[in-house]
Order: sequence, then C-alpha cells, then structure tokens
Amino acid sequence: MTAEFIAAQRTDHGVPHAVACRALDVAPSTFYKHLDRPLTQMQVRRRAADAEVKRAFDRSQGTYGSPRVRAQLRRDGVSVSKKTVEASMARQGLCARPNKKKGLTSQNPGNAAPEDLLRRDFSASGVSQKQFGGFKEVKTAEGPVFLATVLDLCSRRMAGFATSPTAELAKAAVNTAVATRGGDIKGVIFHSDKGSQYTAGAFAKACRRLGIARSTGRTGNALDNAPAESLFSTLQHELIDRRSWTTKAQA
Repeated sequence: MTAEFIAAQRTDHGVPHAVACRALDVAPSTFYKHLDRPLTQMQVRRRAADAEVKRAFDRSQGTYGSPRVRAQLRRDGVSVSKKTVEASMARQGLCARPNKKKGLTSQNPGNAAPEDLLRRDFSASGVSQKQFGGFKEVKTAEGPVFLATVLDLCSRRMAGFATSPTAELAKAAVNTAVATRGGDIKGVIFHSDKGSQYTAGAFAKACRRLGIARSTGRTGNALDNAPAESLFSTLQHELIDRRSWTTKAQA
C-alpha cells in the first residue's frame, strides 16, 4: 500500500518518487519492484470501473450523483452495482453538489389548506391519478420570473407548466395539464406544499370546477412533496444555477 501511495505522488502531486521514498522510509528497490509487478484482476476491474464512472459523471457536466451515474451506465450497457459506483466516486472525489439547507414555504393564513391525501404513497398504476405541483422563482436582471409545474407521478413527465412575472401561475399550470390530458382529469389527486399559491381561493375554485382533489403536505416537510422537490432540485442544479438571464423573456 505504501508503494502504491508513492507511485501516485508524481502523477497526482508532482512529488519525485525518490523524495517520496525517503520521506516514507521505503527502499527504492522495493518501490521499483512494486512498479514492475503486474496489476491484479481486482486492480484492473477497479480501474475500468473508475474510467466508466468518470466518463458518465463528466458527461453530466458534474451534475449526477451516484444513482444517476449508475442509471446512465446501465443505459450504456455497463453492468455495475450501487456500491461499486458509490465507492468509485468517493475514490475519485466526484461529488455532484453539497447539501443545502432549505427554507420554509410561504403560507396564506387566510385560507385553510386541504389535508394530506397521499401520506407519502408515491405509487401510481396509471397517468392522471396523482400529480404534484411545484413553484419556483427564477431570478433575472429584470426581476424574477415564476415557474409553476404539474408533474404526473406515474409517467414522471411534466403534464403542464406555466411561467409568468406574476404569482398567478398554479391555476394556469393545472389548466395546461388538463389540456395535455385531453381536457378531463376528474378524480386526479393534486398534491403540493402549503404555499400561498396553492391555498388561494382562486386555485381551490379552479380545482373544484375541474374535479381535482387537492392534497397538501405538512409545513416545512419537503419529503411530503418529494417528487416535486426532486424535479426542482435537478432543474436548479443542472440549469438555473449554471447560467444567468438578462431578461425575463430569456428565462
């Protein structure tokens, strides 16, 4: 192991091997004997895995964590285990992003929020059974642009979305989702946080008209709205944080 560490110094840190040998009290003959020794099968497999993992990570521009790196490798026909990907990324220092502390949702105290109809049951056997709403502010040089989304739980596709300089978006996004699904999604459960745009009277009225059952998670508990949170986390990291917009029209 010491000889392996010394061998890495010239490549990774620019330290001559002779200096490293003296510093670690390793005989040069022992070190060079190590260099001449062929790689073991485990070392060959590890190097191959590291190369594939690094390739998939770089293709994502450094945005993928270990689950998505593994998913990409499997799509590319590379069979690899979850633990292998995690170990390889840790060994190579590949980290997609640090954890960030999230703030609490802004609520509308004038309207009562509906109960949680899902209770973290994130399963659906078909489309238009369960949908998740999310709301995001995107900053531009001209001021903020707001994005409202409707995510279908079964297909994991965006059934609808709307953007506007104003916060009157939740209803518009749902209307888009209804149009996308052929004009009728009666009986669908629409789940969101307790944000003011989802507890507003106008949104509640629109949902009643469309036959949508509203559902909200607990205040300050992002896991109750995990599918929407996951979507915005990806969007934030892979797009919003990586560029800036001069105008609202650009965003």
